[in-house]
Amino acid sequence: MRTKDLAQAALLVAIGFILHAFFPPIVMGMKPDFALAMMFILLIIKQDFKLGFLVAVSTGIFTALTTGFPGGQVANMVDKLVTFIIVYPLIPIIIKLPSRKLSTGIITAFGTMLSGGIFLGTAALLVGLPGPFTVLFSTVVIPAAVVNTFTAVIVFSVVDFAMDVEVEGAENKAL
Repeated sequence: MRTKDLAQAALLVAIGFILHAFFPPIVMGMKPDFALAMMFILLIIKQDFKLGFLVAVSTGIFTALTTGFPGGQVANMVDKLVTFIIVYPLIPIIIKLPSRKLSTGIITAFGTMLSGGIFLGTAALLVGLPGPFTVLFSTVVIPAAVVNTFTAVIVFSVVDFAMDVEVEGAENKAL
C-alpha cells in the first residue's frame, strides 16, 4: 500500500464524510450515505483488499459520527464491514462489463441496497426501527441507492479521468 493510495483514499473518504454530514435526513433521521459511494469508487479503482478494509472501517467510523438514527453508530460499523466483505469479491467480475461507468453504477446500486438492508437489520436487532422495514427500505434505501449511483458514476468519471491524466503525465516525463 503506497502513500499515494492512502492519500487518494483519505480524500475520497473525506468527501464522503462531508457529504454525509451535511446532507439532511429524508425519513425518520435516515439519509443517503454518500460515503458508501466514495468507498465503492475506491474499491473499483484500487482493488486492494487491505486498503479497502481500511476504507470500510474509516467510512463506518465517520458515518457513525454523523448519523442521526438512534443506534446508528453500531449499525453503521456493521453495515460498512459486511458490505465490504460481500461486495469486494464481486468487483473483479462486474468490472469486466464493457463500460466501467456501467460497472460502477451496478456495484454502487447493489452495494448501497445491501448496506441499507444490513443497516436496517442491525438497527432492528439492536434498538428497533421507527417504522416497518419495508417502508424504510423503500423510502430511504432505494432513493439513496439511486442518488449514490448517479453520484458514484459522476465522481468515478472525474477520478478515472484524473488518474489517466496523471499516468499520461508520468509517461511524458519519462520520455
